[in-house]
Amino acid sequence: MTQDLPHIVVVGLGYVGLPLAVALADHFPTTGFDIDPTRINELREGKDRTREVTAERLLASPLTLTSTGEDVVGRDIYIVTVPTPVDGANRPDLGPVLSATRTVGSLLRPGRSSIVIYESTVYPGVTEDICGHELERVSGLRRGADFFLGYSPERINPGDREHTVDRIIKVVAGENPEVLERIAALYGAVTSAGVFRAASIKTAEAAKVIENAQRDINIAFMNEITQIFARLDLSIWDVLEAAGTKWNFLRFQPGLVGGHCIGVDPYYLSHCAQSLGHLPRVILAGRSINDGMGTWVADCIHSRRKSRTGRVLVLGITFKEDVPDLRNSKVIDVIRRLQWLGHEVVIHDPLADGEEAMHEYGLALKPGALDDRYDIVFAAVPHAAYRAMKREKIAALVAPDGLIADLKGIWRDRLPAGIDSWTL
Repeated sequence: MTQDLPHIVVVGLGYVGLPLAVALADHFPTTGFDIDPTRINELREGKDRTREVTAERLLASPLTLTSTGEDVVGRDIYIVTVPTPVDGANRPDLGPVLSATRTVGSLLRPGRSSIVIYESTVYPGVTEDICGHELERVSGLRRGADFFLGYSPERINPGDREHTVDRIIKVVAGENPEVLERIAALYGAVTSAGVFRAASIKTAEAAKVIENAQRDINIAFMNEITQIFARLDLSIWDVLEAAGTKWNFLRFQPGLVGGHCIGVDPYYLSHCAQSLGHLPRVILAGRSINDGMGTWVADCIHSRRKSRTGRVLVLGITFKEDVPDLRNSKVIDVIRRLQWLGHEVVIHDPLADGEEAMHEYGLALKPGALDDRYDIVFAAVPHAAYRAMKREKIAALVAPDGLIADLKGIWRDRLPAGIDSWTL
């Protein structure tokens, strides 16, 4: 490393920040900063609870790790990668990003001309109109003179080993041409796919928020037609198989839409629209359908059992397959509804952290759950371990006169004979 290279600080070492910090550290002096000292200690030992970075990669990386702000004072570039959730009323919760902003503001120093880049998903205007002002307030410095702003929306897909941060096109934006080129050079050194220079920071913010809103709306359509076809006793999987033979058919699938992006970002866009006096009917309609899907699934399972209650084994509680991420998992909606209907629910997940499940949702995981029998077996999340289950193992989980509820149709080719089954 030469002294001419910028020193980078990545603020927040979760699903987005850690892979980015590790990738940057291969090219620049980089420090990963997280306020959680437990997280830092785990990473120093090579343990990434998100499973996005292997132990070998972590231990071999030149990345410096710290939870102490004094270690990262007056650096050249700060990249903020903290989550942007919604509150209980589905309004944008800028608390985490503003907290990170205040931390960065306290680290800025005059004469450094530092760049603060945000990767967190926000609606257009947040970086400049909210975060920029907060940085000025905390630091006592002037934006555009003492420090500068940039934006490069994260595109991490948890569990995806193909579209990693070093292989995807990175959208970049800066508050002036010189800053834009510095940011483009930074990310260009990391990714083999190149960078796209957005017209402005607001443009980049808008591009990110519509990426997930578009996907949310398409899945909402799939969920709605699934509910329609269920009334006709048609399986959506049979319908999609036929429709998918057309060359330009969009291959979206129905399901439970949760997680930290698709289930959240449309609310940021709708909040922005409403603040401008526009009612976003399509966006909110899509969110309403997807938010209600968990209850609909639970009611279908309950009806299939002719409203008889029993013991339910729920296989998978994370928001998507093959990741340990529990944030905004819509499987919780199914569980809560089944419990409200009177069922006893037992939960198994080979990837989820039991302490986190208890802390976030008050739900206990049962590692030995696969050694018992149940009135209903609900395959909620198609983890690899469940996809690989043999017919005999599946049958052994179901009590006589029981039901197999296979949300995503992962067992359609191996359902045990004589056992009632349900799928979308």
